Amino acid sequence: MYIPTNLTNKPKIIIFSGAGLDAPSGIKTFRGTDGLWNNYKISEICDETTWKKNYKQVHEFYNQRRKELKDKTPNKAHLIIKKIIEKYGEDNVYNITMNISDFFERLNTPVLHLHGELTKMECKKCNHNWEIGYNEYKIEEGCSNCKDTKNVKPKVVFFKGQAPMYTYYKRALEYLSNRNSIIIVIGTQGNVIPISKQIEFYNCYKILCNLNKEKYINEKQFSEIYYENIETAMPKIKEKIDFFVKNKWDNKC
Repeated sequence: MYIPTNLTNKPKIIIFSGAGLDAPSGIKTFRGTDGLWNNYKISEICDETTWKKNYKQVHEFYNQRRKELKDKTPNKAHLIIKKIIEKYGEDNVYNITMNISDFFERLNTPVLHLHGELTKMECKKCNHNWEIGYNEYKIEEGCSNCKDTKNVKPKVVFFKGQAPMYTYYKRALEYLSNRNSIIIVIGTQGNVIPISKQIEFYNCYKILCNLNKEKYINEKQFSEIYYENIETAMPKIKEKIDFFVKNKWDNKC
C-alpha cells in the first residue's frame, strides 16, 4: 500500500488492526490466554539477536504457521473492510495491520503489513526475497537465489529487529490531524505498538473494537467503543463510518 509523502488537509480513514481481526478466521493470537507465545519462547523463535542460534526451531515454528494458514479463510470483518476501501477509494482509506496473514491479499485488498508477511521468505546474505506461499521451507535447500542455508528467515519482523514499514505507518497517522479523519483500532492490546498514546492528541473520530478492555488502551479518547467479536462489530462500525462521512466529508469522496 502506497502512502503519499505530500500530506494534504483532506480527511482519511485509517484502519489499524491487530490479531483480533484474524482470530475469527481461526488464527491463534500470539498473546492472550491461548496465545502462541504461551507454548514457545519469544527469545528463541522471534528475536533478531538469537534466531540463527535456533535456526531449526524457528523454521519449524513458521512452517507450522504457514500450514495452518493454508486452510483458513478471510472472515466477515475482512470482507467489510474490503467494501469500505472499494466504496471510498484506496486514496482515502489506509488499511494497516500488524498481522502477517495473507487474508487481504486473497481478497485483492490493499494492506500495509507492519510486521511482515508469513507467505514470504528473505535471505539476509544476498537480500533476496521470495514468495513461499503455504509451503514448508526446507533448510537444506537454502535461499532460492544464492542457496545459502544459514541466513534465511521468514519475512517477518522479529523482536529487536528493524520494522521499515513503521515509517509509512507514522506518516499515515499524520492525516489524523484533520478532525474529520477517522481511525478504527481493531483487536490489539496496544502494547507492541502503543497506538493509544500515538493517537492521543489527535482530535478526530476514533473507533475502538476489542473483545475486552486493555490496560494499554485509553478508552476515554474514543468516540465509539465495541467490546465484542469483530465480526459482529464491523457491520455497526461500517454504518458509523458511512454516517460520519456523509455528514462531515461533504460528499467529496
